[in-house]
Amino acid sequence: MAAKKANKKPVRYRMHVKKGDIVQVIAGSDKAKVGEVLAVFPKTSQVIVKGVNLKTKHVKPRAEGESGQIITKEAPIHSCKVMLYSTKQNVASRICYTYTEDGRKVRMLKKTGEIID
Repeated sequence: MAAKKANKKPVRYRMHVKKGDIVQVIAGSDKAKVGEVLAVFPKTSQVIVKGVNLKTKHVKPRAEGESGQIITKEAPIHSCKVMLYSTKQNVASRICYTYTEDGRKVRMLKKTGEIID
């Protein structure tokens, strides 16, 4: 059995989506839902999408006289289950990286040719 290194850095996965992107879920119980990416977690390769993977939590009252409540919030899903979505042509697509005339590297949808960045 190998010993773990004490000062090993956590793995950060390269993500194809960023915060604020519009994505479509391509797998799971929320398949075909479209939403905006609210948060990205590169260490676990997960994303939180608005209106997708909703979980309910029952919260006990904290102070006396306060009532309990049921909160629904989005839980993270793996980034491989989402695909970037074009709102202009209503189609999900993979991305590729291209360069603009001024030399900037940008993300582009393969199906539509739409530049995201």
